[in-house]
Amino acid sequence: MEVLHAHCAGLDVHKDSVVACVRHMADSKVTTGVRNFKTTTQELMALSEWLSAEGATHIAMEATGVYWKPVWHILSDGEFELILANAAHVKNVPGRKTDVNDAMWLADLMAHGLIRASFVPDEPTQQMRDLLRTRKQMVRERSSHVQRFQKTLEDANIKLDSVVTDILGLSGRRILEALIAGQTMPQALASLAHRRIHASTDELEAALRGRVTKHHRFLLKLHLDQIDAFDAALARIDEEVSANVEPFRAAIELLTTIPGINALSAQVLVSEIGIDMSRFQTAGHLISWAGLCPRNDESAGKRRSTRMKKGRTLAENHASPMRLGRRPQEEQLFASSVPATALTAWLQESHLRRCRLHANRRLAYAQKRHLLRGSRTKPLR
Repeated sequence: MEVLHAHCAGLDVHKDSVVACVRHMADSKVTTGVRNFKTTTQELMALSEWLSAEGATHIAMEATGVYWKPVWHILSDGEFELILANAAHVKNVPGRKTDVNDAMWLADLMAHGLIRASFVPDEPTQQMRDLLRTRKQMVRERSSHVQRFQKTLEDANIKLDSVVTDILGLSGRRILEALIAGQTMPQALASLAHRRIHASTDELEAALRGRVTKHHRFLLKLHLDQIDAFDAALARIDEEVSANVEPFRAAIELLTTIPGINALSAQVLVSEIGIDMSRFQTAGHLISWAGLCPRNDESAGKRRSTRMKKGRTLAENHASPMRLGRRPQEEQLFASSVPATALTAWLQESHLRRCRLHANRRLAYAQKRHLLRGSRTKPLR
């Protein structure tokens, strides 16, 4: 097999150690050198100096959790071509799994150009991604506390969520704060609701007539403080995102012109895929990277499976809804907005395709029923 990189290296990265293997190809002979380094900053600097002294030009490492990031940051300051590999794509032969063998295997694959580089965004995009992913986790945790809040109200037989759409809205907040303060009279609690609420006074009083104990008030106060803390943290994250959004403002404004994409969804898209579309060869590569298209699984001319790839897709991994999809003949994502006529044609084509699929299924079912009835000689009892 042809050698593309005569001087390269493979790194097997762990939490506390890095096993580095340097591979040299000279006069049709292969020589290797293996060394172990710790993951402290001083040791990683020594790793960079050793790789430079060995003349390595291309370095490959696996994406192992977050442990690869410090190694990547320090080596990126040198004159290396760094390749981040998906661990599932560079598995070694079973039964030969050691740290040294893994590093040598990565070096061999790197020498022959058999490693497909993973997408590593630039630093501003990484910072935006960290902020919005942290925001996503906080939104989920806040939702969990709201559910625990409702569970405590149900335990006290307070049916506030049956008469109020948002129990943490204006009316719900007033009523809950009064409950926590010790107010138990349904009439007094119902009078705190806004006059434009849809529920009548009698319905509010019936929903607020429960059995609230000191234990319930403690839990309600605890969850409400947690929710307020998450709201304050989310506000701080939004301020930080707004302060760092300037390099991506043009792309975000363009993305918001797509139906179904709001400002938050556009920020998430930019933080995940960046604004440089040259790293994706075609629109299909981008959609495949985002996990929004079926996988390839074909053998002997038959497609055995069209299931999506494992793991959460880009759209499922965020709170706000988003859609990534466009036709092959359209331009790059940030080159121009999606024409309304193309979007309408795509929606109509998708609808007709679904209609034909359902019609074929109904026809097959009707034919089976007809054959079954025709074979009967006597009515079933």
